[in-house]
Formats: sequence, structure tokens, C-alpha cells
Amino acid sequence: MVGALLPGRLWFYILRRFVLNTGLVLMTVAGIIYLVECIENLRRAANTDQSIGIVFALSGLRLPWLGDQALPFAILIAAMMTFLTLSRSNELTVARATGVSAWQFSAPVVVAAAVIGAIATTVLNPLASELLSRHGQLHHTAFNSGGSSGSTWLRQTSGPDGQVSIMHANLTLDFGHELRGVSIYLFDHEDRFTYRIEADTAKLGDGRWELENVWTLVPGRRPAYAERAALVTALSPDQVTGALTQPDFLSFWQLANQIGIAESAGVSSTGFRLQYQSLLARPLLFAAMVVIAACVSLRMFRFGNITRMILGGVIAGFLLYVAIKVTGDLGAAGVIGVTVAAWAPSFLAFLLGVTVLLFTEDG
Repeated sequence: MVGALLPGRLWFYILRRFVLNTGLVLMTVAGIIYLVECIENLRRAANTDQSIGIVFALSGLRLPWLGDQALPFAILIAAMMTFLTLSRSNELTVARATGVSAWQFSAPVVVAAAVIGAIATTVLNPLASELLSRHGQLHHTAFNSGGSSGSTWLRQTSGPDGQVSIMHANLTLDFGHELRGVSIYLFDHEDRFTYRIEADTAKLGDGRWELENVWTLVPGRRPAYAERAALVTALSPDQVTGALTQPDFLSFWQLANQIGIAESAGVSSTGFRLQYQSLLARPLLFAAMVVIAACVSLRMFRFGNITRMILGGVIAGFLLYVAIKVTGDLGAAGVIGVTVAAWAPSFLAFLLGVTVLLFTEDG
């Protein structure tokens, strides 16, 4: 009887418990994150004349992106809560007695987690990225942050004859439209170095860089100084901004186009391709989190060691997170392929969890 009801009532019952637990965990995590963000923004606003409304707005705009980063752990904790609650109330015991296997009452949670992963990739991630962009603009206006970032490199075509140049800047301002501490290396058509330009600042105009306090250093000649100079560039403002944008801050729907922009700007697209594959792998990652939770949570309460089981699940989830970061760094460095780096940890964790369940639940 229970087996016949499983695709209907029992599936829906377990699914509803998991979704409610996921919502509860997410609200708790979001509340903690929002509180921490408010405290940090209040600290920044202490030396300015910004209102408390700006503090709340900045914290709210950043909250979806931070929540999206914490979502895999929320899925893990919610799945553990679901299985432990069902075990504590002996509902799993009754289900087992009627012939329902661990795979059957784990399946709705795995499916739900995969669906949440797909929604997080296609809906939540773009929304979080858009709000994060607005957060950056508001933060720039409120605290005069300048949209600054650190050292950067750009490869571009300079001049109508297609001469190639490579730019290095110590500081990036105004989201890539202004560079400070600029060094420009120019090459001929055979990729041989010709001369170097040093400038204090470079501002992106219409098809050219406006340089200030410029030194031109040609091998075999004395350095030449000019207060202002211009360097033609084929890069558009969108290409410069896109090439300097961190992959984590781009939405899923922007990444495919951003890969082409980075390549046209002469910047490595590895980070963008890795982020794209990582977002595609999120349904599998969330499913792996559920399998990990099932491995440590399906034991009956009468066996004891509940604290140890919960701690084991948290540690296993943390180790998966570390593995994803390590393979991501290896993929970004070109040691392994980006597809392998993005998919391998989740795939192996899922297989390992299934193997553990086979031995512990099905003998």
C-alpha cells in the first residue's frame, strides 16, 4: 500500500518537509548575513553623512548574492533536518517496515534539490548579479569607492595598421574606464617588441586612451616626455569593463557572451568558462549534498550518536566545498580542464554517497 502511495502522497509529504526546512534554513542564514552586512555598512557610514536608509539598502542589495553562495550548505542542512526529523518520529521505520527502501524516500529530496539548483542557476543567480551591480554603483556613490580594483592586464589592437599593445595598470578605477600607473608595451606585426609607454593615468575615450604625464621609451633613444598623449584602441568601453569584471559577479546568462568579450580583449577567458561550467553543475552539486545528508542521517535514533552524525555531515559538506575550490584553482591555472574542474568534485561526491548508501542501507 505504501509502495503504491509513494509516487503520490508520500513523495509529496517528504518533498513538502524538505522545502519547508530549506526555506527555514535560508531565512535563518539570510537574517544572519543581513545583520552582519548592516553592522559592516554602519561602520563605513560612521565617518560619512550617509543616512541609515543607505545602510539598509546596501545590505539588502548584496544579500541575494551572499545567500546564493550559501545555498549549497542550506540544502545540506535542510536535507539533514528532513531525514533526522522523519527518523526521530519513526516515520522512516514504518516506511521501511512496509518495504520502502532508502532510495525511494530519498528520491524526492534529491529531485527537489536538483530542481532548486537549476532555479538557482537560471533565476536566482541573474537576479543576485543584477542587484550586486546596483550595490556597486550605490556603494560608489555613497562612499566614493571609485569602483576600484587591483592590478590588471589588457591586450588590444592599437592603430589602423593593427599594431598590438599590452597594457598593465596598477589600479583600475571607474569600473575600467580609468587606469592608474600605466605601462604600455607595443609590438610590431611579427610580435617583436618596439617600444614602451609609461603614463600616470589613462582614461578611456571614444576609440582611444587619453594618457597623462607620458614617457615614451624607445630602445636606443632618449626617453621623451609629454603632458598628454593618445593611444588608439579597438576596445569598446563594454569590452574593457567586461574584461576586468570578476567572473563571480556575472550572471549565468551573461557569461557566454562575456567569454567572447574577454577573448577579443586579449584576456584569458578561463575564469569565465570555469564559472559558467560551475553554474551548470549546481543541480548535481545540490543533489550530492542531499546524498551526503542521507548517508549520515538515515540511521535510526535508537542507535544514538546523533551529534556525531550531524557533525559528520557538516564535515563532509565542508570537504566537498574545499575540493570544489581546489579543483577550481587548478582549472583557473590551466592545470586541468575547466569542465573537469567544475563537474568532477560534485560527480565524485555523488557517486561516493551512493556507494555508501548501497553498503549501509541495502547491505
